[in-house]
Amino acid sequence: MTAHSAIAARVRTGGPEGDGPKIVEHIMGWTLVVVVAMLVTQLGLL
Repeated sequence: MTAHSAIAARVRTGGPEGDGPKIVEHIMGWTLVVVVAMLVTQLGLL
């Protein structure tokens, strides 16, 4: 194994095939949407 292939085996790009349950990602996304909507309405920007 060359040094380049050893380093390449450890590098993670965090692409779309990242590990972790998808439901948590969806819940966090919708939570962010709700928080931003509450902030917009509280500041009177809408």
